[in-house]
Amino acid sequence: MKYEVIMFDADDTLFDFKKAEKEAFKNTMVGYGINYDENYHYKIYDEINTALWRDFDNGLITQENLKYQRFKELSHRLGAGFDEYEFAEIYMKNLSQGSFLYEDSIPLVESLKNDYRMTIITNGLTDVQHNRVRNSAIGKYMEEVIISEEVGLSKPDFRIFDYALKKINYHDKSKVIMVGDSLTTDIQGGINSGIDTCWYNPDKNVNKSKFKPTYEISQLMMLKQILEN
Repeated sequence: MKYEVIMFDADDTLFDFKKAEKEAFKNTMVGYGINYDENYHYKIYDEINTALWRDFDNGLITQENLKYQRFKELSHRLGAGFDEYEFAEIYMKNLSQGSFLYEDSIPLVESLKNDYRMTIITNGLTDVQHNRVRNSAIGKYMEEVIISEEVGLSKPDFRIFDYALKKINYHDKSKVIMVGDSLTTDIQGGINSGIDTCWYNPDKNVNKSKFKPTYEISQLMMLKQILEN
């Protein structure tokens, strides 16, 4: 068996984050008495949020600032006048309750639990990811759930991968594989750490980046074929 440890990304790999995000955002907006229109309100939020997370990946903003800045910009764009700190706290509380796993996530993890050691590494916020990920249906199968805000490191920094391996007292990187949907965080991070990588690419996007994964899959269950071969 080539691999012994599997590191999973959480959101958009095992968890349907977009569904959780849309639900939390809608509930927060409605709670503020806003006549919510997903095609308008969520579209604006998504543009702001995506740009800020890109800035975070490039080291231009901290997670702490990102939490609130996105809603400050949203309030300005909408002319809503709500307090970004209050809005952020309510939103994150709503988001922490949205733990939606993809259809194949539970069967995949359960099929691997006896043969592999598994961890999750997520570039998420502690208040949000603790409940969504650690307390999810697959949380019990993970030796560790490493949350970037909690440990002060984030993908693609190789140190968060090393930190995760140290937490489970494992040192042979030749037998570790990172599975995730993001080329710039999961795949780049795995490469930076010197471990093999598997790009989960359900939309079959063309890889135009400089980061070349060891493997590529379009369905989660395809990971079993890689591991068995």
